[in-house]
Order: sequence, then structure tokens, then C-alpha cells
Amino acid sequence: MAPLAYTQKSSAYLAALTQEIDKKLQRALASPTQRRDLLQQLFADVALEVDDRARDIILNGEDAASRAEVQIKSPLCFYDVLADHFAYEPERGKRILDFIVQLWSQPFASHIFALLFHKWLFEVEVDSSDLLLRYSSALVQGAMNVFWIDVQTNTTHFHSLFQYLLEDVALVPERLKKIPLQAQRDLFLLLSRFIFLYNLDEKLDSFFHHFPDFRNALLVGGPADVFVIELTDQLQKLKVEPVLLHYLSRIKVLQGLELRMTTSTRLKTSLYSFTSPGGPMYPTRAVRHAAWDALDFLFPVGQFPRHVISLFFRLLYPWYWPSSCWNFVVSCIHAILYPITRVVFPTCNRMC
Repeated sequence: MAPLAYTQKSSAYLAALTQEIDKKLQRALASPTQRRDLLQQLFADVALEVDDRARDIILNGEDAASRAEVQIKSPLCFYDVLADHFAYEPERGKRILDFIVQLWSQPFASHIFALLFHKWLFEVEVDSSDLLLRYSSALVQGAMNVFWIDVQTNTTHFHSLFQYLLEDVALVPERLKKIPLQAQRDLFLLLSRFIFLYNLDEKLDSFFHHFPDFRNALLVGGPADVFVIELTDQLQKLKVEPVLLHYLSRIKVLQGLELRMTTSTRLKTSLYSFTSPGGPMYPTRAVRHAAWDALDFLFPVGQFPRHVISLFFRLLYPWYWPSSCWNFVVSCIHAILYPITRVVFPTCNRMC
């Protein structure tokens, strides 16, 4: 999306927002005991969705087409607007950036930097290579932190940040080369872990095409192997059931990828770990079924032996037998009665 065309009123509103951020950062610097709370509050403020009144002020100078484009991009958050503001008017954010640099070691500092300056970093020339490395490292760390917030809350509140880093940085060589090679690698590893969360896996082919070179490529393989390795590590860390189910449903797009044997085995093992009750994963019934579906879809060879082995191991958990038997009976009844009701009550089924 092109930067918004601000009117005098909207520019004044953004100037007021910038001043408030400036004040809170000054308070954080002056109050070591309250620093964490103040930074957390500031992070929450910039991550808020823009309310209707503020949206009207900010979009006042836009034509109908541009306003419609922004309306589609929902929710529009304060960090979206401020990131544009600081990228295209860098002097406005210079003091804020200086304050954040002084607070690097504090919790939420990297979060705030990633939200407010993710566009600035790729639009403004940074002369010092040391500063560039520090900024790009803070961007990757802060972005990872906010994406994990979306995982823990089962939301996609920071979708626009992820989309920018993927579509406007990772897939645009001119922008990507503005940050050091190690930061490029770290960025691609980060995007690999969350691309399913934000439903952008249709970009995988282009994503693989732009993958930077890795030093250990001879050991880990090509872009697809690196991606799958990161993805399997991510799966093991997911503890929120809806998010894990979402990943397992999207993972089927990996069918047909040419992977090394070790990478393929790693993916298979990761999926298999979710198919059995009990430790170490303690997956729910829904997760087990989703994992079986993904495993059988991606690795149809050996499907029958896998299920037989799984059944054997299920016998090691007798406390799960009653629920398993009950679910089996319910499934059988449903499988028998559902076709009958469709035949006996066809009109009702069409209405339903």
C-alpha cells in the first residue's frame, strides 16, 4: 500500500501521537523502577486498533479508492500509521529512535522498535554498519516477539507487519540487501516459522526462490529443507490448540517438495509425535486426528503399518480405552445414520 497523503489535520494528529510516545519513553528513561511497565503500556498503545474517530482524521486526505483500500486492510492499527509516518518523514521519529536505542536491553523495547521502525529501516540509509546490524537484529527479535503474541492469543493482529516483511522485504532483493547477510538469514528463518499462521503459504515458491545462501547449506540442504526444519521446530513449540490445528491443516501444501531424506524423516517424526496420547506432547483428540490426516496425506507410503504400530502403543494407555471405545461407537453410529437421514429426509437436508 502506498503511503497515506496526510492533510494538515492528520499531520497534527500524528505529531501529537509522536509527542505522546516521546513523553512515555522519556518517563521510562527517568524511572528505572517503572521502566518495564511504561514500555509495556507504550507497546500496548501503539499496537491498538485505530478507532473510528482517529481513522477519519488520518484518512481525511485520501481519495475514495485509497480509503477503500485502507478499509479492507483491517484492522488498521496505530503502528501501521506511525510506521509509514516515520519511514517517509524520518526526522519525526529521530528522537524516539534515540530513546529506544538507550533502552535496548529493556523488555518490550525491541517490540516497539519492530512496530514503529520496520519500514524506516528499509527506506532510510543507515551509514554505520554496526548500527545497521543492531537495528536489523532488533527488528528480527522484536518481530518474533510480537508474532508469538499472536500465537498465544490465537489472533493475527500483527498480520500487516508480517506481510510487509515477507512481500516488501524478503521478496524484494533491493530492500533485502539493505540489511547484513546474517540478518537476511535470520529474517527468512523467522518468516518460515510464522508463514502458516498468517495464511501466506501461497508465496512459498517465490519465498524459496529468494532464500539467501546459508553457510551450512551442504549439511541442511536447500531452501525447502531449511524451511521444513524451521517449521518442524515451530510445531514442537506450539501449545495453543487452535493454532496447532491451523498449522496442521496448512502443512499439506508441502506435498511434492523435494526434501533430503533427513529432512523428510524429521517432518514425519514431528507429525507422528502428535498422533499418540500422553507425553511428551499430550495432544488432544482433535490434534491427533489432524496430525494423522497430515501424515497420511504427505507420506501415503507406509500408512497401514503406521496405524498398526500406533494401535499397539495405544494399548499402553489403558486409561484412554473407555474414551476411545466411546468415540469409535459414536463415529460408527454417525457413519451409519447420516446416509440414512439423507435418503429418508432429503428435503430437510437441503433446507439445512
